[in-house]
Amino acid sequence: MLHIQTVQALDAPELALYRTLRRVEEHERAGVLVAANNKVIKRLLASRFTVVSALVTPAWLEKLESQLRARSEEKINVYVAAPPLLETITGYQLHQGALAVAKIPPLPDLETLLKKSPRPLLLAAVEGIASAENLGAVVRSCAAFGAHFLIVGETCGSPFQRRAVSGSMGTIFEQPLVRVKNLVATLTALRGRGVRCLAAHPRPGAIKLSHAHLRGDCCLVFGAEGPGLSAPALAACDDQVEIPMPSHMNSLNVAVASGIFLYEATRQRG
Repeated sequence: MLHIQTVQALDAPELALYRTLRRVEEHERAGVLVAANNKVIKRLLASRFTVVSALVTPAWLEKLESQLRARSEEKINVYVAAPPLLETITGYQLHQGALAVAKIPPLPDLETLLKKSPRPLLLAAVEGIASAENLGAVVRSCAAFGAHFLIVGETCGSPFQRRAVSGSMGTIFEQPLVRVKNLVATLTALRGRGVRCLAAHPRPGAIKLSHAHLRGDCCLVFGAEGPGLSAPALAACDDQVEIPMPSHMNSLNVAVASGIFLYEATRQRG
């Protein structure tokens, strides 16, 4: 059921989530995420995520209304506002007058995802990524290159932050992921099950990516740009693998590196 309402101001309590886009912790405590821009919202409307509301300009309502009405089993409140009012909301260049709120669904646990995933496994794991944009881009790479699921370590930001959702271009609505309380213990458990854990970490003697065997069950592990992976995470991996680069370059942005690693795994698997 769609309830469409024109609004002249953003001070109503039901619009609080749209006024506080920078307060990402509040959103997650409320169990919701905010999707921004029409491409991400279209992916949201095509997903299994429960949509709560939308705040759009009249032009965007016209473009999104058929998808909104197709979700006939949900009660969705659509607030329509003039462009100048929506320009007052943080990040207008990103959302361009189209935002939506959805519920974050319960995430599956590691065992459930392992049972559902076909072999050979292709997994990715991340540690210490605070940049929401980078985390979202890693999700997007996982979706693009067929990672069965992404493991988000305890020192990472939330993949459901607005900027992470936008960075994923909405692929987070379909890409399976699990958040773990202890990444090192998780990697150790995976190795105990025969999953080869490979750290994306340049160092003297590291295996060149093109020489790494990625056809079997494996988990590619990525750290934040700058500090990279922690010593315990490196110790929990079977090997360290690097992308060959000129000597004056020592690393790549984690979003770029994850795409290269996952592409190479997919290429090897044919």
